[in-house]
Amino acid sequence: MNTHPDGAGTEKQLREALETLALQVQPDSEAYRTARRAWHRRERRRRLVLAVLATVVFALAVLIGLWVLNQTPSGSSVVFNGTHAPLASAPPAPHAPHALAQPATG
Repeated sequence: MNTHPDGAGTEKQLREALETLALQVQPDSEAYRTARRAWHRRERRRRLVLAVLATVVFALAVLIGLWVLNQTPSGSSVVFNGTHAPLASAPPAPHAPHALAQPATG
């Protein structure tokens, strides 16, 4: 792949330099615990923000609903008006068949 005549030597030098550099790196024994704590802290913060946002949206919806219901005039009732019978409160009373409704002759 490397067409440079000195490519093999350069690759070998680069490999040796990187191996030497890698041997000098010492892993931190607390790195995993630190990263895990930070991740859990971000996760808790995200859940808290989501809960607060849901609570605020719910409270706003309730307040807007109450405000809309409060905007009706105090004398009128939208839900039920006592002067008219309810439309579908009860089924109509059954009617007797025509033959039974006539008085008996006799």
